Amino acid sequence: MEQQRSISGSSQSPRSPSSQPYLSVSVTDPVKLGNGVQAYISYRVITKTNFPEYQGPEKIVIRRYNDFVWLQDRLFEKYKGIFIPPLPEKSTVEKFRFSAEFIEMRRQALDVFVNRIASHHELQQSEDLRTFLQADEEVTMERLRFHETGIFKKPADWMQIFKDVQSKVSDVVLGKEKPVEESNPEYEKLKHYIFELENHLAEAQKHAYRLVKRHRELGQSLADFGKAAKLLGACEGNALGKAFTELGAKSETLSIKLQKEAQQLLMNFEEPLKDYVRAVQSIKATIAERANAFRQQCELAETIKLKEINLDKLMLTRSDRVGEAEHEYKEASQLMQSYMLKAEGEEATRRFETIARLMSEEIVRFQEQKTTDMGVAFHEFAKGQARLANSIADAWRSLLPKLESCSPV
Repeated sequence: MEQQRSISGSSQSPRSPSSQPYLSVSVTDPVKLGNGVQAYISYRVITKTNFPEYQGPEKIVIRRYNDFVWLQDRLFEKYKGIFIPPLPEKSTVEKFRFSAEFIEMRRQALDVFVNRIASHHELQQSEDLRTFLQADEEVTMERLRFHETGIFKKPADWMQIFKDVQSKVSDVVLGKEKPVEESNPEYEKLKHYIFELENHLAEAQKHAYRLVKRHRELGQSLADFGKAAKLLGACEGNALGKAFTELGAKSETLSIKLQKEAQQLLMNFEEPLKDYVRAVQSIKATIAERANAFRQQCELAETIKLKEINLDKLMLTRSDRVGEAEHEYKEASQLMQSYMLKAEGEEATRRFETIARLMSEEIVRFQEQKTTDMGVAFHEFAKGQARLANSIADAWRSLLPKLESCSPV
């Protein structure tokens, strides 16, 4: 069921003067373009809004996966401390990359990605989001992607930053570097929670995958059994043969139901769990950014102290006669460096404090959204399993009288 995605949830017309601000985005109509290694999938991205910064109430553009990556990278660079929504993985297996199931899963994940950005009170104001949603020509996005290459860091894996921090820890263990870590009990508690959450979500997603696989295998087994039972029924000309035929038909019907339920389970249960595993990984990348900002702040503070000590020593050795001009030059140079370092240190402190403040706000928002999304996913799971169980029970129950008539009592 298509859900309305708006900031206010209002159903008023975009042209109504009393309508609340909203920004709704849909990713639709995936189409394969090109051939061989140059082949890719394009998507129609439909934006409906009454934001004055946008060109009009509705805009339709064509985008490909790399354009979504460009948007994510830009936001990650500009909005430190905010949990940037994750993107679905890029499949490298050719036979799966253009399968109908993979394309639909990616389309749905891209739709979730861009709407999370559009509904975020900070990210929705991004100029890069407006460019992504409004730039008319595909050439424009290609030019932007090319222009950004080498200017912004484009990690193939967001967790590369986190791995850099881990390498710092290795240096500490080997005695190469003194550890610089933030001492904050609440922050340590948050980190522990995020790492635990990732493990538990990954485990739940693994078992959800097994449930999908089991439904599909059972559906295939019932289809195979149904064919065999119908062939067996064709060999019999009496009531037994008719019962076998109906048994085969019921098995095939149930097979179709199981396959449909497996698809629903994949899209509405396994995929949301996988999406939250990716979301936690993006939070870990933000944690790594915070650690890096704290380390830079501490290193600059230490450098400033050393510069001030050196300046004090220089002023104590000042001579009124010999080398006075040289001393004055050195003092001025040291003072200038000191002022520059202090400014840089103040900026590093502001950057760290901003990241820390935004993370505190973001974790609350993340918890609220996770509660809602996981509640929907588990509700859909339970509803689907109940629906399937009832269908299976009704199918076999309707067949019992005919089978009993063939069984001697």
